[in-house]
Amino acid sequence: MLKKLNTQNFAAETAKGTALVDFYADWCGPCKMIAPIVEEIAAERADITVAKVNVDESSELAVKYGVVSIPTLVVLKDGAETARMIGYRSKEEILAQL
Repeated sequence: MLKKLNTQNFAAETAKGTALVDFYADWCGPCKMIAPIVEEIAAERADITVAKVNVDESSELAVKYGVVSIPTLVVLKDGAETARMIGYRSKEEILAQL
């Protein structure tokens, strides 16, 4: 299940286990291209948290994680960043980072 994160729930949702977080904006073309892939991973991988953060609505999270280009996908394990992918990526490339 794909979750929407913001400053209020981000820490709680990403503190335990593996999380794939998609930092995006509604107006971003490449973000729209990668969205179906992220949704597919969310549907297939119940063992991880798959989430999206709208950088326009939660700019403080974008700043905290150093997001300067979107889409940026961040992999967190027990709250610590283990991988980062900037720009469009294939499903295979994303899964390889998990």
